[in-house]
Amino acid sequence: MTETSKIFSLNRSTDVVIVTGMSGAGKSTALKTLEDIGFEAVDNLPLSLVADVVATRRTQGSALAIGVDIRTRDFAVKAVYSEIDQLTTVSDKNVALIFLDCDNEILRRRYSETRRRHPLAMDRRILDGIVRERALVSPLRDKADLVIDSTMLKISQLKNILINHFNQSERSTFVITVISFSYRHGVPRESDLVFDVRFLRNPHYENSLRSRTGLDFEVGEFVKSDCSFEVFFNNLTSLLEPLLPRYQNEGKSYLTIAVGCTGGKHRSVFVAKKLGEWLRNSGEVVNISHREILTEA
Repeated sequence: MTETSKIFSLNRSTDVVIVTGMSGAGKSTALKTLEDIGFEAVDNLPLSLVADVVATRRTQGSALAIGVDIRTRDFAVKAVYSEIDQLTTVSDKNVALIFLDCDNEILRRRYSETRRRHPLAMDRRILDGIVRERALVSPLRDKADLVIDSTMLKISQLKNILINHFNQSERSTFVITVISFSYRHGVPRESDLVFDVRFLRNPHYENSLRSRTGLDFEVGEFVKSDCSFEVFFNNLTSLLEPLLPRYQNEGKSYLTIAVGCTGGKHRSVFVAKKLGEWLRNSGEVVNISHREILTEA
């Protein structure tokens, strides 16, 4: 599963964002983030009241972020579809549906660690409730304008995805995130493009470099000294240069490029850093994130 998106009238601001998905996948964080960037956030609003609440905001200017899930009174997949249709066709609103997803096992751990009770597992195992919920809400995932899988995301990364999609003052901006990662811990689920740099010489086997990261000068010089590096990097930038305008022309507002190596601390970090710098020098808006070393630039 990856972060995926459809084109949903990116040429004008979003009037209403409906946030749904699996319980424990980050809906509260999403609503808070949207609120921080100018949306009026309402959680668990009965579906029968959505149209009325949107109508009252007609002249007030604030975009709405509405949280909807299995705890919502009168929740049903068809009811959600009906409300979206009414808002878009009758009220002429630009509506985006966000679906927050997460692996079942990670959701189970989150509930166990916080000692929260899953809303559909009152007297049963947490996992039973999660499985039952997924069966109920999964049709919404297929229809969502934006699917965010939070399984491997830090909170800051989830926030960045939402900000870059829905920041009302910067909606026309095309934002690129370059993330380094370790293949041992899995490919980032939000990636659009993935590049494997495990063919480069590994600084891990140099005693003087093992404890350092790709952000350190010495590690960067070691990676660049690989005879394959320059050819690879030039080919990489030559590949990306004509692609980026095409992504923008297709209406994509957010692109994630992932660079992976074995441990996610040396080669991938250096290449991600260098790629991010190249993109910035090319005039792009870029976030650089290093998943395994808990550092963001």
